[in-house]
Amino acid sequence: MKKTSGNGRAAKVRSFSATDEDAAMLDAVARYHGFSKSATLVGLVRREFWRLFPAGTGDIKPARGARVKA
Repeated sequence: MKKTSGNGRAAKVRSFSATDEDAAMLDAVARYHGFSKSATLVGLVRREFWRLFPAGTGDIKPARGARVKA
């Protein structure tokens, strides 16, 4: 069974490489916020993406009704 994100799209299993120290930092941040490590990574990437590209990119558009800063 595939997991779906809040918007109904299927999530794919992915992997990454990290040093022991980086993995420990990720674990600490995830525990602090009460999220899984996967959810923590996705949240951080989303926050940084929208900070860098507030109007989205060619392939990724803001959600309908989202406030977009120019």
